[in-house]
Amino acid sequence: MIETIKEYASKRIDLLKIEATEKSSLSAGLITYFIVLLVAFAFFIILFNFGIAFLIGKALDNTSYGFLIVAGFYFLLMIFVVVFKNKIVNSVADQVIKFLNH
Repeated sequence: MIETIKEYASKRIDLLKIEATEKSSLSAGLITYFIVLLVAFAFFIILFNFGIAFLIGKALDNTSYGFLIVAGFYFLLMIFVVVFKNKIVNSVADQVIKFLNH
């Protein structure tokens, strides 16, 4: 009986190790995926914003105004993120917890 309990405990520990390894590898894969996606998206956003700034500047006959308008948009976006910081942080934390618990 004791031998069976020891064997069960050993198998249970092995199962927990396998599950932990699986979650760790999935997490590492997702992190890598999101980093690559973030870098690609950052390049897209930078180039897109230059294009929009030049387009607005050309429409206003002043390139500086185009860049100022794009910068103003990002300033408003920054204010929005600061105002809703707690909601954003809690939402991301909830998603991470859901991922790690499933």
